[in-house]
Amino acid sequence: MLLRRSLAALACALAGFAAIPAHAATKTQFNVCWTIYAGWMPWDYAQAQGIVDKWAKKNGIQIKVTQLNDYVESINQYTAGQFDGCTMTNMDALTIPAAGGVDSTALIASSFSNGNDGIVLKGKGKSVKDLKGLNINLVELSVSHYLLARGLEKAGLRERDVKVVNTSDADIVAAFATPAVKAAVAWNPQLAAIAATPDSSAVFDSSQVPGEIIDMMVVNTATLKDNPALGKALTGAWFEVMALMKANNEAALTHMAKASGTDLAGYKAQLKTTALFHTPAEALAFVTSPKLAETMGRVSRFSFDKGLLGQGARSADAIGVAFPGGAVNGSKANTKLRFDATYLRLAVDGKL
Repeated sequence: MLLRRSLAALACALAGFAAIPAHAATKTQFNVCWTIYAGWMPWDYAQAQGIVDKWAKKNGIQIKVTQLNDYVESINQYTAGQFDGCTMTNMDALTIPAAGGVDSTALIASSFSNGNDGIVLKGKGKSVKDLKGLNINLVELSVSHYLLARGLEKAGLRERDVKVVNTSDADIVAAFATPAVKAAVAWNPQLAAIAATPDSSAVFDSSQVPGEIIDMMVVNTATLKDNPALGKALTGAWFEVMALMKANNEAALTHMAKASGTDLAGYKAQLKTTALFHTPAEALAFVTSPKLAETMGRVSRFSFDKGLLGQGARSADAIGVAFPGGAVNGSKANTKLRFDATYLRLAVDGKL
């Protein structure tokens, strides 16, 4: 989980990437990538156990699933066209490929952070209001930054009431151990280490804004349009593994735990704060809920305020985000991120 949700500040630099053409060639070989995180370990299991191959063969195609070691770099490579699909959060899908001009589709909204991200303050019995006037250490322009903004908003504070200190995910645990650092925002497993500090208070976490930090498999829209077999195969493989996880299949969970660098108990602890959608029906209900558009509106506003929608963006509506049913947040003429329910509905109906 160390590599997930790194700085999204590279988004503006990515604006130079050439957008993938509106129509991609029909093909039979595809490449998707993922990075280590509790909610994405099923891709490792699906690849290792031949589940992806089974669903690809059923749909007459081949899919190579590649693990990359750097989260932002994986999204960069996807944006540059080196992969047909990639795991990423909703905010990063907006601020990197979409802001870079690549029309992308959230094929599978697989889970959301339900406590994996949090704010910790030194001192017993503290609250978010006690952050006022303090320096806050976090990975700037990441979902940690977004979570801080949401926590402050709910407490009646603004970001100008605190000072953000950019701190890498690799350094944040050590930084919090120093006397100078009074507050930090982090994601697991660093969050757990920070929260275990004696005489500290966990004052806010992502379970208080459920469904806002979303984990997804994102694919190139043109590629998906011209190759529906890709959508069917990935969706089918994913939910086959989800069925095993819902059944608490110990062999599958142990495989994922080992691949993520922990043991079964450690992985199960991570899953407790990861709200997985175990069935297509659960995922479908999430992406068709009106709340999703509200969430993406907040994400767009935050991203615009931080300059993450590209140099030419004049408002939070610069990039259109489409939802099932045809609704669009922002510019319809510049829609670059789409939440699609087509393949989830096929999965619900048993038609993949």
